[in-house]
Amino acid sequence: MTGVPPSLWIAVLFAAIGGLILNLMPCVFPVIGLKVLGFAHHGSHEGRASSRQGALAFAAGVVVSFWALAGLLLALRAAGEAAGWGFQLQSPVFVAAMALLFVAIGLNFSGLYEIGLAATRIGAVGAVGAGVAGAKRSRHPLAGSFGAGVLAVLVATPCTAPFMGSALGYTLGAPTTEALAVFTAIGAGMALPYLLLGFFPAWLAWLPRPGRWMETFRQLLAFPMYATSAWLAWVLGQQAGIDAVLALAVGAVLVALALWLFGRFVQHGATGGRARIAGAFAAASLALGLWTAWPHEAAEPGARGAAEAPGAWQAWSRERVEAALAGGRPVFVDFTAAWCVSCQANKRLALDREAVVSAMAQRGVLRLRADWTQRDAAITAELARFGRNGVPLYLLYRPGDAQPQVLPELLTVSTVLDALDRLAR
Repeated sequence: MTGVPPSLWIAVLFAAIGGLILNLMPCVFPVIGLKVLGFAHHGSHEGRASSRQGALAFAAGVVVSFWALAGLLLALRAAGEAAGWGFQLQSPVFVAAMALLFVAIGLNFSGLYEIGLAATRIGAVGAVGAGVAGAKRSRHPLAGSFGAGVLAVLVATPCTAPFMGSALGYTLGAPTTEALAVFTAIGAGMALPYLLLGFFPAWLAWLPRPGRWMETFRQLLAFPMYATSAWLAWVLGQQAGIDAVLALAVGAVLVALALWLFGRFVQHGATGGRARIAGAFAAASLALGLWTAWPHEAAEPGARGAAEAPGAWQAWSRERVEAALAGGRPVFVDFTAAWCVSCQANKRLALDREAVVSAMAQRGVLRLRADWTQRDAAITAELARFGRNGVPLYLLYRPGDAQPQVLPELLTVSTVLDALDRLAR
């Protein structure tokens, strides 16, 4: 197309590939299982047309959610705020709200209560195992599919897939229309497998015939939701301290009590006055749970900093990098965040492994960690300097080189060791 810069085409291509790979990241696994259930139900009950409509609605939810994220990012930048990919997870309030949401989703999957228009109701999966009455309650399967697409994006934001970093970095200085094109490409890439399965349901022939396994699988999927809540509680602890984790746990118990009252007495069994009383207690318990879980104070910046012991990770600053290089010492910088799943995986699988730690120590590498768990304008600016607007980012500085070596977004031990070997060349 005339007038479109080649760099935009490359960014869009990388964005689409990154969005496609995003489906393989651990963040999205629970939603993948739910979507498979949705296709299985469509294929056995509503037919090919419904399967296509559900896939299109899911894709629309994904793309619209990426548009919303793009709009928020552009609005924040227009207001002079430093923000990047996953910026919403830098808010303790958002993290706590997401943790409670996943508790509620998990309890829904466990069968504690039923919500026909929940964000997790993919197609008419809620009717599986619930009989005709359940099918009647799920009157808007497309709204459920759209909501599932929104949920998929929410749970995907802590992850960064290969190719996404450079694609998102393109949006830093791009006009609004080009930034929206990149975010649209990420959404389209992420939604592509579901669209293909929706339009070609025969590809799902490997699934067993519909039956009790669907309800069992749905209940099993509650446990990844509970695990996600536990992980978000850990993230909240990094941001706001251990007291905030206790408040979240108590709030989650109260929310669970409210949902149990709703499911046991409002939806099933109780009528008339008993249902109204139970509903009132459920509303009060829900309100108290939300109020209790609300994070009120953030942790002191030093409370989550890295240890300063010799050889340990130290807090990043540009001054520390420059001082080390001036003294002839190589530097490795880990741009990370507690809520970044890719970052945590790289630590466990590569950066904290004995072979890598020993190799860095032998070469006298100064290890610096730029913690982006909470908003930090200096880290955001440094990410932008290297064409990124999100973590992870890994830089290896060698004294005398004009620019550091940029390592891949997904690390292995051999990748890091190979980069360290170049220091001696």
